Amino acid sequence: MIDTSHTIDEYLALPYTDWVRIDVDEGGYYAGVVELPGCLADGETRAEALERLQDAKRSWLTSAIDHGDPVPLPLELQEYNGKILVRAPKSLHRDLAQRAALEGTSLNQLCVSYLSRALGMAIAAGRGESPMDNSADPTMAASVI
Repeated sequence: MIDTSHTIDEYLALPYTDWVRIDVDEGGYYAGVVELPGCLADGETRAEALERLQDAKRSWLTSAIDHGDPVPLPLELQEYNGKILVRAPKSLHRDLAQRAALEGTSLNQLCVSYLSRALGMAIAAGRGESPMDNSADPTMAASVI
């Protein structure tokens, strides 16, 4: 959901999803906001990266408001109805339908089960916590604030 009705201070008070990651190449840390693409900061310490992130967040929001760009609401405030439309190749659709029939369940329930399992494995492996994190390396895992 996109919103444009708040002031900068009101947006800053909203529960955006901040994340922090160790920078193994350069040393120190870098941080970002899941809902605000490109809103990033770095620092020598985790605390410094998070402090600088607050300045970056203010700048990001100021720029978006000044330019009339939409500002995403925090994920926590967005509404979810439980429905996802997924386009898949015909062969994958067939294979999933066959598997569901073999297991005696609906295609929908099979897909929910597979998605839940995959998400759980990604989180356990330290992946999936940051949109920038594509690595299985646990030293690269982001911690979500």
